[in-house]
Amino acid sequence: MSKPKNIWEDFFKDKTNGGHRYSSEEFLAMEAREKLYHLDGGKTLLDFGCGSAELLTYYAPEYEQLVGVDFSPSMLGEASKRIRERKCTNIDLILANHETLWEKLDTSFDRITAAGVIQYLTFQEIDAFIANASKHLNRGGKIVFFDLLDSRLYPLWKLGLFSQNANGLKILHKAGFEFRTIVSASLKNRPKDILGFAHNPHKVEKIANKHGFVMICVRSMYYEYKYHAIMFRA
Repeated sequence: MSKPKNIWEDFFKDKTNGGHRYSSEEFLAMEAREKLYHLDGGKTLLDFGCGSAELLTYYAPEYEQLVGVDFSPSMLGEASKRIRERKCTNIDLILANHETLWEKLDTSFDRITAAGVIQYLTFQEIDAFIANASKHLNRGGKIVFFDLLDSRLYPLWKLGLFSQNANGLKILHKAGFEFRTIVSASLKNRPKDILGFAHNPHKVEKIANKHGFVMICVRSMYYEYKYHAIMFRA
């Protein structure tokens, strides 16, 4: 029996941008600086779910060697163009998903990161990802997940509670819209939320601890409903 097609791979197969809050280079540069601060050094980096390399090219000057990975051919096509345009000669690209990636690697890394991607994995898949990543992590290395959806805050954000002009009527309207969206997505076998799954940071921390990592949870600077998970060995 063939394996069922991954709904997210199908959804992203023809996408060409990473879905950042703003697409300007000024914003991407600021977002990259925040993430470089949390990555905190290292010489080699693996970026899983690199998309069109919007952040990866900003990481490039800070590392000797980088590998960008994505399961979307269209995203990697855009990434290749951006890397050439920016003359980043220290970046290699791999077409793979969270399961097939590891068999394609022949080296280990100081930093293994994923930005805005882990919400497309279930807790079981996150568990397997950390287990596999730990086998390709250099001594003193870090696994850093950026911009996970916080299950405690994301539902409130979707209802507009973080908006400056939030009111009861608008919140009810948004709640009705979300319900219709979920029903429609279910009927069409499409993702119920294109941003993926919201994960409680305490559950992610338990998985990290299970694999021998200490995890620090940090609020995202540019997305009020997201957080970063920084993992390192005790």
